[in-house]
Amino acid sequence: MVEGAGDFERGSLPLLKSAGIAFEELSTREMSRRWPQINLDKIEWGIYEPAGGYLLARASARAVAEQFVAEGGEYREAAVLPPDDIEGLDSVGWSKLALSDGSTLSADCYVFACGPWLGKLFPRTIGSFFASTKQEVFFFGTPALDARYNEDHIPVWADHGERFMYGIPGNEGRGFKIADDTRGPRFDPTSGERVTSADRLAEARRYLAYRFPGMKDAPLVEARVCQYEDTRDHNFIIDRHPGNDRVWIVGGGSGHGFKHGPAVGEMVTNVILKDVPVVTNYRLSRFSETKNTL
Repeated sequence: MVEGAGDFERGSLPLLKSAGIAFEELSTREMSRRWPQINLDKIEWGIYEPAGGYLLARASARAVAEQFVAEGGEYREAAVLPPDDIEGLDSVGWSKLALSDGSTLSADCYVFACGPWLGKLFPRTIGSFFASTKQEVFFFGTPALDARYNEDHIPVWADHGERFMYGIPGNEGRGFKIADDTRGPRFDPTSGERVTSADRLAEARRYLAYRFPGMKDAPLVEARVCQYEDTRDHNFIIDRHPGNDRVWIVGGGSGHGFKHGPAVGEMVTNVILKDVPVVTNYRLSRFSETKNTL
C-alpha cells in the first residue's frame, strides 16, 4: 500500500517497522521511479507498506461462514422480528426471539452487530451519536493490453490531500476502484435508493484523469452505494445495552470496521465469555460526557 501526503520533502529511507508493520518512507522522486503511471503533483513524500493490500469482503465473509460450519457451528440466514419497541423489553422479554423464517431463537445473551442498521434498532440508546452515511464507490475499466493499473504493477493507494481519496488497482476483472472517504449524506440502509449521483461520478472522473492520466476517459464498469456507520468520535461501540444485560451492541466501524473484524470478534468473545473489561473508548458511557450529536 502507498500513501501520499506531507508538507516537506523526505528522502528514501530503508525499510522501517512501526508496531510490527514494515514500511518505507519514499521521496517523490523514488515514487515516480517505481510508479510512473501516477501523477505526483502536490505530493511531497509517501509511505509504502510492502505487505499492505486489500480485502475482498464478499469472499472473506463466505470463507468465515464456511469455516465456522466446518468446525461444527450452525449458520442460519434469517431476520429477527423485534417487537415494536425493541428497547422497551426487559431481560425476560428477550427469552425467545421470533425469526423471519417462522422459527425462534433462544440464548443467554444476544449480540447485535448490524452495521448501519444499529441506529434504527436502538434509536434511544445510540441514535444521537450514530449515523449511517451514503458512500459512493466507482470502478473504471483499465486500458486494454495495458497492465500498469492492475495489482501486479501498482499498489493499493491513499491520497491525503484536500479530500481523502483512496482506491484499489484492477483485480479479478472488476476494474480500478476509486472512492472519496468524505462523509456523504445521511442514508437509510433499508429504504435508501442505491443509485450513485452524477456529481460524484464527475468528481471521480476528474480526480482519476488528474492523478492517473493514463486512465483518462476510462469507461465506468461498476458503481456501488455503500454505507459508513459512523460514531461521533469514530471509535467502535462494544458494550451492553444500558437497559438490558442480555443485549450487546457492537458496531460503529466508521469506514474501517471490516478490516478489524477478526480483532473485534476476539475482543467481544473475551468480554462476554471471559468477563474481560470493555475498553473504555468503546463504552457507550463515553457519549454521555457531551450532548453534541452527529
